Amino acid sequence: MGLPRTLKNMTIFNEGLAYLGEVSSVTLPKLTRKLEEWRGGGMGGPVKLDMGQEALELEMTFGGPMRDILRQYGVVGMAGVYLRFVGVYQRDDSSSMDNIEIIIRGRHEEIDMGEAKPGEISEFKVKTAVAYYKLVWGGVTEIEIDHINMVEIVSGVDRLAKQRGALGIF
Repeated sequence: MGLPRTLKNMTIFNEGLAYLGEVSSVTLPKLTRKLEEWRGGGMGGPVKLDMGQEALELEMTFGGPMRDILRQYGVVGMAGVYLRFVGVYQRDDSSSMDNIEIIIRGRHEEIDMGEAKPGEISEFKVKTAVAYYKLVWGGVTEIEIDHINMVEIVSGVDRLAKQRGALGIF
């Protein structure tokens, strides 16, 4: 029997600047495949065909307005903002700790200044469209997705290498 890894602490870095004490929550990009149902003649039922990766997004919530993020609004280039999530996950049955990092490049799609009330913490929410994603667990790259350069590496295997080769993209 084992206990789950629990997030004990985390932070976000924006262009290398640490948001220690300012970030309250992060919704990490959801890895989702675009699957299309297909049933051809002679098949007993439908199957789902893999049509590639769905769009990725990151959401962050802060305890108040973030000037650095406001200054990145409308940045030119879909990979114009560099963000890095670092989380420490711990199992309470063995006290082993795992360092998980998610590195993204993208641009802010939505900035929500939230409701402002005197004497209360206001929420500053940001949604970032992701063009590049890399998940590193304990120093090992587990997943790397680069939509612009047609790269999708999972556990060291580039699943789009043959497609790039067939298209003459190296």
